[in-house]
Amino acid sequence: MEEWYPAGLPERERLPWYAEHFEAVELNSSFYGVPATAQARRWAEATPDGFTFDVKLHRLLSRHSGGLDSVPKPLREGAKTGPRGRVVLDERLEAALADTTLEAVEPLLAAGKLSTFLLQLSPAFGPHEHRIEELAPLVERLAPHPVAIELRHRSWTRKGRLEPVLAWMEDAGAVWVGVDAPSGEQITIMPPVDAVTNPRVAYLRAHGRNAEGYVRGRSVAERFAHRYTDEELEEIGARALELAGNAEQVRLHFNNNAKDFAPMAAERMRELLGQTVATSCP
Repeated sequence: MEEWYPAGLPERERLPWYAEHFEAVELNSSFYGVPATAQARRWAEATPDGFTFDVKLHRLLSRHSGGLDSVPKPLREGAKTGPRGRVVLDERLEAALADTTLEAVEPLLAAGKLSTFLLQLSPAFGPHEHRIEELAPLVERLAPHPVAIELRHRSWTRKGRLEPVLAWMEDAGAVWVGVDAPSGEQITIMPPVDAVTNPRVAYLRAHGRNAEGYVRGRSVAERFAHRYTDEELEEIGARALELAGNAEQVRLHFNNNAKDFAPMAAERMRELLGQTVATSCP
């Protein structure tokens, strides 16, 4: 995405410049570490009224692995680690991370700029080893702020499993995250399932359709490098409009973030739809 910004634009000026072109952003840096409250305050001050953030939750909350250095310093004492030094997420740490996140984003809340929290789960969170109800304490801890949940194990969508998942999300007030992804039967490729489980907001993420890179790519650039065609964008736009019939708003984010693919797709989608769309941003 760096290629999209004007050459020589200082990093501190990227968000204000971005906010001149879009009205929302999916925050990615919060996946790797809980932001400082001062940083969130700068984000709020650097963006205009009406600009909103979808904040990706910490990797440990998303059931990804992480070392002790990924945990905020005040929470490291007492954190359990496994044989390889990976932090073990227990109830105490989960609650503490959720509370720390809420405290960190308070400036966004005060400015009316927090839309949702995004829980981008690890593909290892599958229905054979886990139950969707395991996420209830986190969703409740972050309430009343909606938690958008992206499942990444295809088996969740199989007949007999999907319906109970959607019913649980509806009862919990969680938000189902639909995706646009490559076609394929690999377990990490989610099919295009759309649903509104919280009438306040629906969520759709476009990951690109680079099947080879999505499955075998080692870097973000390799996995999500795809330049959407107008025909593909129209398909995604039709899905978003369908969701809009049952939700107050639709969060449509482009995560095909290699080169300038994501912002270019978002700009073109807005031309096609005449409505607000956004991209994922570091």
